[in-house]
Amino acid sequence: MSVSSSDQKPAHVALLPSAGMGHLTPFLRLAALLSVQNVQVTFITPYPTVSLSESQALSSLFASFPQITRKQLHLLPLEKLNPTISDDPFYYHFDVIRQSSHLLSPLLSSLSPPLSAFITDMSLASVVIPITEAINLPNYVLFTTSAKMMTLFLSYHITAGSGKDDLHEMDVIKSGLEMMPKSWIPPPLLEKSNNSTKSYFIENGKKMIESSGILVNTFESFEKESLRKLNHGEVIAGLPSVIPIGPLAACDFEKSKPLAWLDGQPAGSILYVSFGSRTALSRDQVRELGEGLVRSGIRFLWVVKDKKVDRQDNEELEEVIGHGLMEKVKEKGLVVKNWLNQEGILGHKAIGGFLSHCGWNSVMEAVWHGVPILAWPQHGDQKVNANVVERNGMGIWVNSWGWGGEIVVTGAEIAGRVQEIMRNESLRGQAMFIREEARKAVGVGGSSNKGLTELIGMWKKF
Repeated sequence: MSVSSSDQKPAHVALLPSAGMGHLTPFLRLAALLSVQNVQVTFITPYPTVSLSESQALSSLFASFPQITRKQLHLLPLEKLNPTISDDPFYYHFDVIRQSSHLLSPLLSSLSPPLSAFITDMSLASVVIPITEAINLPNYVLFTTSAKMMTLFLSYHITAGSGKDDLHEMDVIKSGLEMMPKSWIPPPLLEKSNNSTKSYFIENGKKMIESSGILVNTFESFEKESLRKLNHGEVIAGLPSVIPIGPLAACDFEKSKPLAWLDGQPAGSILYVSFGSRTALSRDQVRELGEGLVRSGIRFLWVVKDKKVDRQDNEELEEVIGHGLMEKVKEKGLVVKNWLNQEGILGHKAIGGFLSHCGWNSVMEAVWHGVPILAWPQHGDQKVNANVVERNGMGIWVNSWGWGGEIVVTGAEIAGRVQEIMRNESLRGQAMFIREEARKAVGVGGSSNKGLTELIGMWKKF
């Protein structure tokens, strides 16, 4: 049967990420994935960015995919805005983007050919969905963390409005979704007074129900129960389809050659230590961590971060960890204080474990490469993500370490846990099994591949 030219017309999809590498990275990978599947992609970048790493990643995307159209959403000058007071530069930037969002309407309407769909970051849902509804444009939300965290995100406004002041455990939904201990909930959500995190959850969680669909960087076998409850109305009634499309694999431009130092190390011998692009440990904790790594006897690659925003991270490495400790760590590992190609590192044969904050991109990258995780959540969604890791047998989570900054975990305790993760062969075997499941999900006929393919087919009809 012949196919008409109208059936062959590619879908045209625009994407709008938010602030920070945690939100930008899945958008970059989705844009690349859509582009190679013959979708016309327009990538809208809020300008300016917060961090240098964001600017560099965007430049790499457009250099590698010249077929992707770049448009900038020029943010309003700060003197014209009244951003919510926040000491977190990324939350502050979320607010600036939100208050500039009305500039999107003429930008979206001017794109040619007309858009088939718009994909919005979860943090922008409440301000962008009314704009796309007004121009009759389907709006999908890309949820940049776990499906389990989505169950809290979507139902928190119900819990917050329940009138309960002190919840020991949060029953996140009345239909029987498992109880989520209070200790896992981001602390700002438990405060009685309003704050930017609470507003962010309430406004966006309420509005996402009006989206055309929710995309999430996970896969069926990894979060089967959460996805089932989301899609069967057990979390919140009337929710549009939640479509797992992950793991979103790294783009080729992210796969630059990792550190040559790793090439000389035995297979599976190195613990990679990194807390993501925006988590800075206290000086005391940095030094206890260093002592623990040395004491463990395990070789390691440690990325030290001293400031949330990389542009401000100017102190020398020795100033941060101290001269004495610096000499010790040189004997057992390599310590760096700059942005590294994490994807390339986790894929290196020398890596045998990952001490991670459990940001969701880091979890999915570890899953993709079959690297066991020693989970040390620091803030936000990371305890919920750590629970997903632990329940899948992908790693170990020491719940007693609390949130980052609550206590200073001693070097002795860190050393013991490092030895445990690096010497656990059954954990390594389970991580490799999950790796194969992840790759099946995005392979031809896999659950994530089918979900995205069906979505693209639907977009072509608009």
